[in-house]
Amino acid sequence: MKAEIIAVGTELLLGQIVNTNAQYLSRGLAELGIDVYYQTVVGDNKERLIQAIDIARGRADLLVFTGGLGPTLDDLTRDALAERLGLGVALHAPSMAKIEAMFAGRGGAFIESNRRQALLIEGATPLRNDTGLAVGNAIAVDGTCYLLLPGPPREMKPMFDNDGSTWLREQLGPSRALHSVLLKFAGIGESALEDLLIDLIREQSDPTIAPYAKEGEVAIRVSTKAGDAAEAGSKLERTLSLIRERTSAYLFAEEDVPIEATIVRKLTEIQRTLALAESCTGGLVSQLVTTVPGSAVVYVGGVVSYSNGVKHKQLGVPMALLEGPGAPGAISAETAAAMAEGMRVAADADFALSVTGNAGPGASEEKPVGLVYVGLAERGRGTRVEKLQMSGDREGIRIRAAKRALYMLWQSLTGRA
Repeated sequence: MKAEIIAVGTELLLGQIVNTNAQYLSRGLAELGIDVYYQTVVGDNKERLIQAIDIARGRADLLVFTGGLGPTLDDLTRDALAERLGLGVALHAPSMAKIEAMFAGRGGAFIESNRRQALLIEGATPLRNDTGLAVGNAIAVDGTCYLLLPGPPREMKPMFDNDGSTWLREQLGPSRALHSVLLKFAGIGESALEDLLIDLIREQSDPTIAPYAKEGEVAIRVSTKAGDAAEAGSKLERTLSLIRERTSAYLFAEEDVPIEATIVRKLTEIQRTLALAESCTGGLVSQLVTTVPGSAVVYVGGVVSYSNGVKHKQLGVPMALLEGPGAPGAISAETAAAMAEGMRVAADADFALSVTGNAGPGASEEKPVGLVYVGLAERGRGTRVEKLQMSGDREGIRIRAAKRALYMLWQSLTGRA
């Protein structure tokens, strides 16, 4: 079954709200084995909405609408679809009773326009709204299915997950759902990762391989359609094995978790601790780590040492490294090493990461924007430093430097250093 999502609301076109519903529905439909080929956004205009319906019906078997089921005159979805299908609308008594009970409970006067939220297209199956008032509609006409859901995510999500998904399964009958494995990588860019797997990507049919990238991490989703998890596992295993063999130096998880979560889990397993000394990242590495539940067990603390004075007083970095004729400066391999070593000793931690560099926008110590040094001190194993030269804006450099530092630690924890 091919689907199109039609989000209704002028506020979406104006950029006043973000269409998070489309992302949620695309994922949910994929899990049902339904392919989403198109997403459309249309304003609160009946003529344009009918045009969108006509276009979608020509290329999809399922039209999923969000928005336009409320009480006001610009809530047009149900009326526009009913008109295009040549069907009437009628009051759904249980939904009307719910609305009346809500007003009675509040002790306020009933507002007549709220009756619109209890209207149902002739012949449609009602979809209960557990968190709001507007009843959803599900109807199949001439081989095309239509699912009408409210716009607010807190109403749309439970309606889709419960009655909406149940109705769709009934329309699908015996189906082959989409099964996916998400692989997460760090320490490598999207293009470099693709190059390692280019033959698999070019020759893909089933399973499919889809890369996704964000700052500092890359993901690959390997997917197939199957009747059950056992069949899916059998179909996916060869492709997954080939990817693992080629990318073991970068593959840190086979689930949708960030590298910091993997690190906290590993440190917890081996009962080791971590401390952080940051300059140009301004505490971003600490923020990433402490976002992970349970990080308090392994993270002992850190220092944001922007100034040379703090680097010297709090971390014990010699001033001879930081300032003066011939000094390598704050942005240097020597300072990164001293920061990591000083932090590890001060915190009595098993590992300490340091980050120092120039995130921009201007030059610092006559060092170019994007020059970053990452240090890792480990109890009993000494200290190593990695030099990075990054491009992009300030925020991009900071997040990629933070993720690179975490990748450096992951390498050490997993014996890949």
